[in-house]
Amino acid sequence: MKGQIIILFALVMLGACNSPTKSDITQQPTLADYQIGEKWVWKYKGVTTEGEVRSDGEDTREIVSINGALGMTIGKDTIPVTDIVKKDESKTPKYAWPLQVGKKWKYENNWTSQDGTTGSQSQNAEILSYQEEKVRAGTFMAYTIKYTGKTTNSRGYSATEEEVWLYAPVIKNFIKLTQSQDDFLYIEELIEYSKPE
Repeated sequence: MKGQIIILFALVMLGACNSPTKSDITQQPTLADYQIGEKWVWKYKGVTTEGEVRSDGEDTREIVSINGALGMTIGKDTIPVTDIVKKDESKTPKYAWPLQVGKKWKYENNWTSQDGTTGSQSQNAEILSYQEEKVRAGTFMAYTIKYTGKTTNSRGYSATEEEVWLYAPVIKNFIKLTQSQDDFLYIEELIEYSKPE
């Protein structure tokens, strides 16, 4: 009898480990989650299969105050944080909030570049896992989100692509992106994250 109780208890505990917990579900960040001085720095590099380096550098984003409101610097632009946390009403969003392992959706995006080229992306997305992931900036609990699909543009470009994003809720951002498009591999990794104490 005692052995049966121990086995039953072990089965209940194993079942509990496989059940989704509240911490496995992540809601979209809100304005209150950001603070002035918060900063992210990524290192990126894009290389063709023949070894040609097409991009190599660092990308820095920081939360600043603009006339008393929060903004995020992205390159030479500053975007209001209210735009970043605004609910995406699209039926095909980049992130389908709330995030949870096993969730699947379709992501579609149409864009126009500065030179007038138009393009579109169509990808199937799936959240594969939520676990500790190590990058140069440290170790974070992160969702692995895989996107597979196609990118095309008005200049006749067409490529099959696969993107794997590691999104860490604690820093409200991705910590690593690995993107492959036919003969091109692009990797972006968080090398620094800081915020005021």
